[in-house]
Amino acid sequence: MNGVASVAPFIEYQTTFQNIEREIKVADYDYDLFVIGAGSGGVRAARTAAGLGVRVAVAEDRYFGGTCVNVGCVPKKLYVYASQFKDSFTASAGFGWKLGAQEFDWSKLVANKTKEIDRLQGVYDRLLQESGVTIINGRATIVDAHTVIVNDKKFTASRILVATGGWPFVPDIIGKEHAITSNEVFNLPALPKRLVIVGGGYIAVEFAGILNGLGVEVSVLERSAKVLNGFDEDIREFLIEEMTKKGVNFYFNTNVDRISKIEAGYIVHTAEGRDIETDLVMFATGRVPNTKGIGLEALGVELDRVGAVKVNDDYQTNVPSIYALGDVTNRVNLTPVATAEAMAFVKKLYANTVAKVDYDNIPTAVFSQPNIASVGLTEENARAKYDDIDIYKTVFRPLKNTLAGINERTMMKMIVVRSSDKVVGMHMVGPDAGEIIQGMAVAIRAGATKSVFDSTIGIHPTAAEEFVTMRKPV
Repeated sequence: MNGVASVAPFIEYQTTFQNIEREIKVADYDYDLFVIGAGSGGVRAARTAAGLGVRVAVAEDRYFGGTCVNVGCVPKKLYVYASQFKDSFTASAGFGWKLGAQEFDWSKLVANKTKEIDRLQGVYDRLLQESGVTIINGRATIVDAHTVIVNDKKFTASRILVATGGWPFVPDIIGKEHAITSNEVFNLPALPKRLVIVGGGYIAVEFAGILNGLGVEVSVLERSAKVLNGFDEDIREFLIEEMTKKGVNFYFNTNVDRISKIEAGYIVHTAEGRDIETDLVMFATGRVPNTKGIGLEALGVELDRVGAVKVNDDYQTNVPSIYALGDVTNRVNLTPVATAEAMAFVKKLYANTVAKVDYDNIPTAVFSQPNIASVGLTEENARAKYDDIDIYKTVFRPLKNTLAGINERTMMKMIVVRSSDKVVGMHMVGPDAGEIIQGMAVAIRAGATKSVFDSTIGIHPTAAEEFVTMRKPV
């Protein structure tokens, strides 16, 4: 979760905003801006606009903070931490520690997680109120270009911003009612002994690592040949090897046909004829834009084939007064991207400032175990774009693992255009990959060359120094 940026730099633009709003006669409406959805993007847009003197309302029917705070980034990372202690306890013996019997209390983790989420929801609520935003609890439906209904009450606005995020997708198969999604997994009444995860994206591999680390026997069923479609091929293969060593079972080229309930749990029947008995089934088959039931289609707002809101470069739909940003537009579905889009949206409309979001070289991380992080082009994409690519790669056992007796390895990979010496892609699998690649993303966005990396003195002994000591292409 990103911190909410200060709106102070925009105060000087209030006069400009007031002149613009006079032209569109905002006094004819209850609000200048009505935001549907109090997730990361919606809250950032509402707070920033309100700080400029804009009359803003936010409608939310579920929880403040959206997916990230409630059933995504934040609780997931907390559960990742929880699941890593098992390996840490094992590793401690090699460093001279002698520990007693370990016992894990799932209910206590859930309770402490809930307490932290409640705190963060309160922070979002307070920040909105302190900014002067009107909070409306309930489901909003757009009835015309300037009117929204919440709890049978009508509200009018000069502009309406849709920031309703995404929702887990569950394929329409027999027995789907027996399965859960990532929305429910955080609050299970008890941990299952066996879990089948259907899907091979980032949600699937993250929860496979979490539940495996907490002692659950995990099987991942993926319809393609590898997990994490879109990531670098070396990274995908390496992660599968490392997760398999930890005890996660992978079934590739596998399609789920149906799920049946039995006395001891469930059976997942595959189209390939395999039957897998389990205590719980979780679908991690992607997310779709959350656009159903809010009036967009009836109003004629253009949606794509998966239901994402179509917008132009200014986040405006084909209905001029209606805008959308974040996951509901299905472009780059990351929390920091949604907040960046919100800032660009507010600057353009209410601060008379052009602030385009640059979608190139956006760093991303997958909190699998081990972690993955990437920025820039994959090797496949780089070779399609350039004729002269050099690949630098290293695989090693981290220093900590030597005494710990753990055989988990780290991989680092750098992609360089030979003719320009420019680094166009960096990828890592290993502990703290996200922390390391975040810094590397700054270098790539600044146009760093391989010679710049070579001339940079490393911090020893660290894993990150490998990125400045790679000398020979593979």
